Amino acid sequence: MKLRRAQVAGSFYSGTKASLTSEIEKCFTHRLGPGRLPMLAKIGERKVVGLVCPHAGYMYSGPVAAKSYFELASDGKPSTIVILGPNHTGQGSGVSMMHEGVWETPLGQVEINRDVADAISAQSNIIDLDDRAHIYEHSIEVQLPFLQYVLQSKFDFVPICMMMQDLETSTEVGKAVGRALEGKDALVVASSDMTHYEPADVAKRKDRLAIDAILALDDVKLQQTVESHRITMCGHGPVASTIIASKILNAKSADLLGYSTSGDITGDNSAVVGYLALSMHK
Repeated sequence: MKLRRAQVAGSFYSGTKASLTSEIEKCFTHRLGPGRLPMLAKIGERKVVGLVCPHAGYMYSGPVAAKSYFELASDGKPSTIVILGPNHTGQGSGVSMMHEGVWETPLGQVEINRDVADAISAQSNIIDLDDRAHIYEHSIEVQLPFLQYVLQSKFDFVPICMMMQDLETSTEVGKAVGRALEGKDALVVASSDMTHYEPADVAKRKDRLAIDAILALDDVKLQQTVESHRITMCGHGPVASTIIASKILNAKSADLLGYSTSGDITGDNSAVVGYLALSMHK
C-alpha cells in the first residue's frame, strides 16, 4: 500500500503526537479560536456538507481553522471526506487526485477511500490519478491532524490538488465530487488562505467581497470577484468546487464562522495573510 509521509510536520505544525495534540488544543482554546475544546456529536442528523479552512502554519491560522472543525465536531462524524486544495509546488498535473494508499501524520494514518476516488474519477475527464502533486504539497496535509483530533482518527478521505483553478475546471471538479458523493454522508473541505501580503485594511476589504460570494453559495460570483478585484486567494478554485459539490449535496446556506489575519497574531499589519472559517449546510 502506498504511504505518503507527512512533509510539513515540525514546520507548519508540531512533529510529535504529544506536542501536536497540545498545539491543536491550544488552537481551540485560543482567543481567536472557538474558546473551548470540541465535543464530537454522537447522535442527530448531520447538516454540514462543506467547510472552508485555512492552511498556513498552525501558529498563524490554526485558531481560525479550529472554528471550522469545532463546527464539524458539533455536527457529527461524516462517513467520508474529500479535501480540495491548491497546488503550491507546481508538480503534477492540472488537477491531481491520489486514489489509493494512506497518509501519515504524527497522529497516525488515514486511508484513502478508493471507491469514492474511483467514483469521482469516473465523473470527470480532467481529474488525473497523479501522486506527484501531493508529495510535497501542504494545503491538504495540514487539514488531517485537525480531522484526526476531532473525529478520533476514524475516517477516510480523498485528496484532490488543483493547479488549474479557472471557472470551467472548478465547475467540472465540483460536479464530479458532488455526483460521486450523492447519497453518502459526506463532507467536502476546501483548503484556502485568503488575501496574501497586503495591508490588513486592504486584505479585509477584499476578502469580505469574496466571503460574501461564498456565503451566497455563488461559485461564479466568487471567481469573478477574485479576478476583478485581484484577490490573491490561493484556493479560490477549491472553494468554488466545494460550493458546487455542496449544493449537489443539498446545501442551502452558509455561515461565516471566523476570519482573522496573520497581523492579529504577529501585530504586524503592514503585509498580512487572511484566514477564513466557513461552513455550508443543508
